[in-house]
Amino acid sequence: MSEIVVRQDGAVLTVALNRPEVHNALTPTMIAELTAVFQTIPADVRVVVLTGNGRSFCAGADLSFMRAAADYTFAENVQDGEAIFDLMLMVEQSPRPVIGRINGAAIGGGVGLVSCCDIVVAVDRAQFGFSETRLGIVPAVISPFVLGKIGPNEARELFLTGERFGATKAQQIGLVNHVVAEDGLDTAVAERFHQLLQTAPEAQAAAKELIRQVAYQPKAAMRGYTSELIAKLRDSDEGREGMSSFLEKRKPWWQEE
Repeated sequence: MSEIVVRQDGAVLTVALNRPEVHNALTPTMIAELTAVFQTIPADVRVVVLTGNGRSFCAGADLSFMRAAADYTFAENVQDGEAIFDLMLMVEQSPRPVIGRINGAAIGGGVGLVSCCDIVVAVDRAQFGFSETRLGIVPAVISPFVLGKIGPNEARELFLTGERFGATKAQQIGLVNHVVAEDGLDTAVAERFHQLLQTAPEAQAAAKELIRQVAYQPKAAMRGYTSELIAKLRDSDEGREGMSSFLEKRKPWWQEE
């Protein structure tokens, strides 16, 4: 049985972790399956929703895998870390917006996946935590993605203590965008992807790349890059369509009727 379930409804692709009996804990197989999905997103997909089946989003590394990893060679452990990093990078850099539908607990690598999503909607009962230091390790591979979301100040306390924290705290530190009651989760996620379907797909991809390029650079160094980017997009098919539709008081082709 596949460790993930993929379903496409129109322009929305839903990817669900599918090991609910073990809280969707990550295995090498699940990581490989997720990576394959994000490598081959269909051209007609506009939004990806990442979620978990059951009561949890993702409990981090699978315990049986962790036991096996204790006997890995150094090179094998490096290879495993690289596979996880490559998945996280692929989710974060997906040209299509990724909504995290966080239906329950996200621990360790599960929080890493949350941090890679563009928009995160979580149920109010969700719990989060970086439990690695309580196991004698650190959240090394996920750290670039987590730090990009919550910053070093929040990470210091949470990485060092390994303590659990709730959805409200996750929202306060920037890990989560929206916290909702469980019966409102699907409605809130649908509202987000309907908003995303109002904007041009190539412009969305460019906006994601813009954020990655600009966020931590000196402002003056970004003069040429940002000026060239806006010039390129104004002259693109989407840019021309967006301006024409605005002036003609009609919807552009990418918006829902």
